[in-house]
Amino acid sequence: MSSEREDVATVLREARACRVCEDVLPHGPNPVLRAGVDARILIVGQAPGWKVHTTGIPWNDPSGDRLRAWMNLDRETFYDETRIAIAPIAFCYPGKDPRGGDLPPRPECAPLWQPRLIAALPRLELILLVGQHAQRYHLGPTRRRTLTETVRAYRDHLPRFLPLPHPSWRNNAWLARNPWFETELLPELRARVHALLG
Repeated sequence: MSSEREDVATVLREARACRVCEDVLPHGPNPVLRAGVDARILIVGQAPGWKVHTTGIPWNDPSGDRLRAWMNLDRETFYDETRIAIAPIAFCYPGKDPRGGDLPPRPECAPLWQPRLIAALPRLELILLVGQHAQRYHLGPTRRRTLTETVRAYRDHLPRFLPLPHPSWRNNAWLARNPWFETELLPELRARVHALLG
């Protein structure tokens, strides 16, 4: 790859055509991501769920409804790719885990696409790391021992990164046990998001 900045449209086109994991994805590849060159915020989740896989719309599920509420954004603003990019750690639905929930994101995806996409977004200022998979990849050794500790120490990663728990209903008990998330972190999240979006 040359030292010149890649065009985001090229990265998106190549990512959407990616078939690296085709042989191991139970429902085949369907990379779901979006971005525009002027995006100021990037949301990095874990991987599309079944509903997102079938609709091709990221965060198009109850988890997305909660994430939008956390950010205090309507759907129109959230899906405006000129302002917000969305690129999970793995772009394709990994399939169901027999023990419950979905399988983890495929490990091949992030190293292939995260650096290229981020490099193609020159105005990017804030990366929301939603869940432990995104935090593990992007924070590396600066990540704390647990997701709770990492999210609680969110100030350590600002202004570039802001770690969040996954907004799944499965985390309702976590949210109840950690009221500081709503009283401390959410106001910070909303202030930063709205400042960047104007």
